[in-house]
Amino acid sequence: MSALVSVLSSRLFDASGSTLDPELRSATKPEFGHYQSNLALRLANQLGQPPREVAARLVAALKVDDLCEPPAIAGPGFINLTVRSDVLAAAVNARTAFAPRGERVVVDYSQPNVAKQMHVGHLRSTVIGDSVCNVLQYVGYEVIRQNHVGDWGTQYGMMIEQLLEEGLDAETLDLQGLQKLYERSRRHFDSDSAFADLARLRVVALQTGDPATRANWQHMVDVSLADFEQVYARLGSALTRDDVVGESAYNDDLPVIVAELEQDGLLTESDGASCAFLPGYVGRDGLPLPVIVRKSDGGFGYSATDLAAIRHRVQDLDAQRIVYVVDHRQALHFEMIFALSRAASWLPSTTTAEHVSFGTVLGPGGKPFKTRDGGTVKLTTLLDEAVERADKILEERGVADRTEIAQAVGIGAVKYSDLSSDRDNDYVFDLDRMVAMSGNTGPYLQYAHARLTRLLSNAGEPSGAVTLLDHPVEQRLALLLTGFDDTVVQVAETLQPHRLCTYLYELAAALSVFYEQCPVLKSEGETRASRINLCAATRQVLQDGLGLLGIAAPDAM
Repeated sequence: MSALVSVLSSRLFDASGSTLDPELRSATKPEFGHYQSNLALRLANQLGQPPREVAARLVAALKVDDLCEPPAIAGPGFINLTVRSDVLAAAVNARTAFAPRGERVVVDYSQPNVAKQMHVGHLRSTVIGDSVCNVLQYVGYEVIRQNHVGDWGTQYGMMIEQLLEEGLDAETLDLQGLQKLYERSRRHFDSDSAFADLARLRVVALQTGDPATRANWQHMVDVSLADFEQVYARLGSALTRDDVVGESAYNDDLPVIVAELEQDGLLTESDGASCAFLPGYVGRDGLPLPVIVRKSDGGFGYSATDLAAIRHRVQDLDAQRIVYVVDHRQALHFEMIFALSRAASWLPSTTTAEHVSFGTVLGPGGKPFKTRDGGTVKLTTLLDEAVERADKILEERGVADRTEIAQAVGIGAVKYSDLSSDRDNDYVFDLDRMVAMSGNTGPYLQYAHARLTRLLSNAGEPSGAVTLLDHPVEQRLALLLTGFDDTVVQVAETLQPHRLCTYLYELAAALSVFYEQCPVLKSEGETRASRINLCAATRQVLQDGLGLLGIAAPDAM
């Protein structure tokens, strides 16, 4: 809640003498003022009195002359408040930075697998994770990014064994070659039990540190991380190699995890595996669901690694909040991992753990997004197509020197489309809609920023502050500007970036109406100066908001 709305709500609450929330909301039409409350209607229902009479008593007791025009009563008893223009101007001019909160948040996101090219499935985790980190940092949290790369387990035993059987030199394989090696080894593993046994033994050799096995594995990791870095750079992601803490990093901790769980009586042997059976978790057949910590062959699965990661993040990184940006299919897994971690006292009550789930990227017709031959769509392919489409649109608009701009617009279009829908929902990957210059799209917001930049360059460097807000359209724009920090705080609390997208789109739409009804360069005197400063404040909020989403704000389009 913005400071202004908070004060007005508090005064309504005091005037009512009740325990009801005033529920002060932005008015839907200009004739209803700036804010509206239905408090009188709800009180009237309790008191058995006419709502307008209750509203009249509320308005008489309400002390807001220092902030608002005289309150008005509308319809059956709504109370409408219109903020004084000088108060609104002061609120626009009063943006300040958030103070440090003294709380550390670990955010686990992206999580590609070594020896595989990043695909469309990694888009959402990376884009949402970056935005979540940016927002949390903006409101004062200390954020530690963690890229929990899949670099350990059976598939690497398969690949190394296939490599040796084929007599290949790992040093000659790039990431595409490694992915093809994985595909061959997967087929071999599934069809040949003797090879599967050798592959499992190779996993043991990897886990116990066999030098030759480790050397082949390390090459796979190095090639993969180098490729991931290129994709992150192109996406404008803040992830670097320093943020990579793969599954392999916890290898030495896994026996300790098992020992501590056994000591606490939390493990049960089931078909040779060490499992935790947590109260309340049962399958569709009604049988208890296990968390398999150590497999029957003595190896460790990703549950053990996730438990070790939580233990490390709490004990070593001193996290007060842990966020996992992983698709919705892993919801039950994380629910059980969090529950087991709390039972083992690795996740204390003072530390929150949250699964930021997200839906699936779909292709045309709402079907799974695949290539024509049914394969996985590479992320770089999608980005290439988006940039090409953006370049074509910019060319049609007569934009020169558009290479960098096309990159910003194309990548921004993909990221905004992902972030602008509720993350729990699936969405259809539609490039034509994404790169459109109108509607709730990234290019529309980027163009709003570029247009303001051009206007301000023609107007000269803004100086002073917003002083006059006489036109209702100016007031609407100013009201939205005062809500930016409130929106960002909501995103930090809910971890739902689409709320920020909705806000920025409403701001850009209000700016468009402002252009139509409130001349800037052709106005004069104090009106001109104030409108120029209002434009400068709007450009700053658009730039900051797009930046929090991880989207570039070009100065020209």
